[in-house]
Amino acid sequence: MPSAERTPSATAQETGHGLSTGPGRLIVALYAVLALAATGRSILQITQYFDRAEVAYVLSALAALIYIVATYALATGRRALALTTITIELVGVLVVGAASYAMSDSFPDKTVWSHFGSGYGYVPLVLPVIGLWWLRRAR
Repeated sequence: MPSAERTPSATAQETGHGLSTGPGRLIVALYAVLALAATGRSILQITQYFDRAEVAYVLSALAALIYIVATYALATGRRALALTTITIELVGVLVVGAASYAMSDSFPDKTVWSHFGSGYGYVPLVLPVIGLWWLRRAR
């Protein structure tokens, strides 16, 4: 179809920008808030308390980076990047969540993924499920 005949909704579907419309706006906003919160907490923990739990705090910084990239991917309609980062996020919160119970000495403070995101109201556990659902639904 020539570009002059494209409708805004057709263009959004073709480029994937439909990911940040409708309910997708709320999902993007939640990712942005979580990215900001995780980044702030990980910077504080790394700069002030790094010697207490190096691995936990580096994983927290990695989680923050993943949230930043996922927010960008969802907001700009980069479906493949969003799928990759949200899948990594889900695996991360499950693995780190389980590890934080199994090796509690390695996680003396709450981090974004420790205890399945309990320090963040379990949003880190629920949000990737919602994100993956939205990616599938917004095709």
